[in-house]
Amino acid sequence: MIAADTSALIGLLKGDPDPRVRRLSEAVRAQALWLPPPVVTEMIAGAYNRPQLSGLLDGAPLLPLIDGFWDRAGETRRMLLAKGLKAQTLDTLIAQSCIDNATPLITLDSDFRHFAAHCGLELG
Repeated sequence: MIAADTSALIGLLKGDPDPRVRRLSEAVRAQALWLPPPVVTEMIAGAYNRPQLSGLLDGAPLLPLIDGFWDRAGETRRMLLAKGLKAQTLDTLIAQSCIDNATPLITLDSDFRHFAAHCGLELG
């Protein structure tokens, strides 16, 4: 079981040769990809390669939001901001989804490094 953020999914759809994208492609083939709900929102809003996107989104289940999710996400973001670190709201929601479900995140976005260093996010 592994999750992906929007940057990794865009890389997959564009055929990016990055090794993280290759790992994501393997997860898709193995039906091991789970999506944080905010990633689905971002992908649909951006309408990235719609036909390919539909197949990808239809084939991957959503990570469940566990009771107390919103409070934990708020605390996570507040803690990172208090340290002077970047923590955008959507990135926080994606990271918290993965943290709560103990699911590694494949990302091409360096902003998630703070969640990995301080909040227990495992990067895949």
